[in-house]
Amino acid sequence: MAVDGALSALAGALLLPLYIGSVPFPVSGLISGLLNAALVWAAGRWTRSTRVAALPLWTWILTVAVISMGGPGGDVILGGQGLMAYGALLLIVLGVTPPVWVLWRRGRHG
Repeated sequence: MAVDGALSALAGALLLPLYIGSVPFPVSGLISGLLNAALVWAAGRWTRSTRVAALPLWTWILTVAVISMGGPGGDVILGGQGLMAYGALLLIVLGVTPPVWVLWRRGRHG
């Protein structure tokens, strides 16, 4: 599940600059968030520990942090102009909110 969290971050970041016509449409952040929620929920079915259930989310956050840094040639995956200048922020907010909600509900009802 932790590896799937990292793959979710990579896919979400690489698909973030999708366009509908000439308008940027960062739907991959929402898809990544829903996938993260599913991963956290599934991990929670395997363990009683909320910390262990959150492991896919932690690997997702770590992966986004690593790919947010520039590469050796100055390449940047998360960046751009206009709306895409906020792409990393959108990815983080949309990718973290659903799994945090799942973990919060688990903590309240578990």
